Amino acid sequence: MAKKRRPPKDKATGLPKKYLSGAKNRAAKARELKRTAEAYKRGESIDIKAVSASRTKQGGTKKKTTKRGNKSRAQKKGR
Repeated sequence: MAKKRRPPKDKATGLPKKYLSGAKNRAAKARELKRTAEAYKRGESIDIKAVSASRTKQGGTKKKTTKRGNKSRAQKKGR
């Protein structure tokens, strides 16, 4: 059986780059991920609401659709 390839890691934090992609502040997101992981390993309760809020705050903005984009979507719906 073939070995799985290891994901590329971020040099500063040691976390997989994919976990930090799209973050406004990579260091803050890495700290939050590591803190949550450690608490989970110790069996502590995790404040899911706070974690969710932190991750939402870290995310970028969604791409806004243009009039042209909406037009093509409307045509596909009406088929």
